[in-house]
Amino acid sequence: MHMADALLSPAVGGTMWAVSAGAIIYCSRKLRKEMDGGKAPLMGVLGAFLFAAQMINFTIPATGSSGHLGGGLLLAVLLGPAAAFITIASVLVVQALFFADGGLLALGCNIFNLGFFPAFIAYPFIYKPLAGSAPSKTRITVAAMVAAIIGLQLGAFAVVLETVASGISSLPFTTFVSLMQPIHLAIGMVEGLVTGAVVSFVYQARPEIIESVQEARLLGATPLRNVLAAFFAAALLTGGFVSWFASENPDGLEWAIAKVTGAEEFAASQDGLHARLAALQESLAFLPEYTFKKPAQQPENVAGVESPLGTSVAGIVGGLLTLAIAFLGGILLRKKDTVA
Repeated sequence: MHMADALLSPAVGGTMWAVSAGAIIYCSRKLRKEMDGGKAPLMGVLGAFLFAAQMINFTIPATGSSGHLGGGLLLAVLLGPAAAFITIASVLVVQALFFADGGLLALGCNIFNLGFFPAFIAYPFIYKPLAGSAPSKTRITVAAMVAAIIGLQLGAFAVVLETVASGISSLPFTTFVSLMQPIHLAIGMVEGLVTGAVVSFVYQARPEIIESVQEARLLGATPLRNVLAAFFAAALLTGGFVSWFASENPDGLEWAIAKVTGAEEFAASQDGLHARLAALQESLAFLPEYTFKKPAQQPENVAGVESPLGTSVAGIVGGLLTLAIAFLGGILLRKKDTVA
């Protein structure tokens, strides 16, 4: 559900940049008042894990489409909404700047669509009431499924609204929304199952990590460093190896666009702000589309540029970059000690 710049007007893209920046400032101030430094390592390893997980597109049967985890709900359950929003923003910034995944103009939209709805709507109003403060595995799974579906439905609907507001007349509201919502319903079901499985693991290992059950003062027998190591190992394995087997089908957004227009992508404007941002992104992205850069003189139809090695390098480097940024953010935003 990463939007490209071609789907947005400068006015809509700029507005959503401002909205997301405001949300990041709000979350940062909230974390400075509430978060202890112990959450920073968890932000880092979960950011790395989510970066790797988003590289894995899974096929949606009988559609010719694929989807990947959004991850916002998982982060909100394990970190709380504010830390989750900062962490997913870190993931999306790394993806846009260094891997050309999602446009720079669209970065504000992508942060808001993938971060705000799961963290500040689906988690507090859907997941928490359904899961409760002492949840069973069944309650966790049901709550994660329902909340993930609702969060993705809201995010997909926001994509449609942002595109229509940008004046993309070839994607009329009724047709576009009638394709976006059903395909993201299927993706949400998979995300709910994965989220439920991961949260259940953490609840068994270290239940006090989960924001909504902290009041229960439960302590797990598994050392916290083992939980952190498990997420870090999963991030490296997923980004470095499992990513080789990602589906090549278009994701839900590309699939919906293709159904309406016959093409998976729009051609961005060759002048003005879109062109300047495209040139900037091209200069910054050292592993565009999660593989090695194509040599300047190599024709488009020459095979061999994309390789498992390039994918592995992208997965590992991206995970480490995200870990470093999210961890540093957590350290800088931790609650300051006060002197009586």
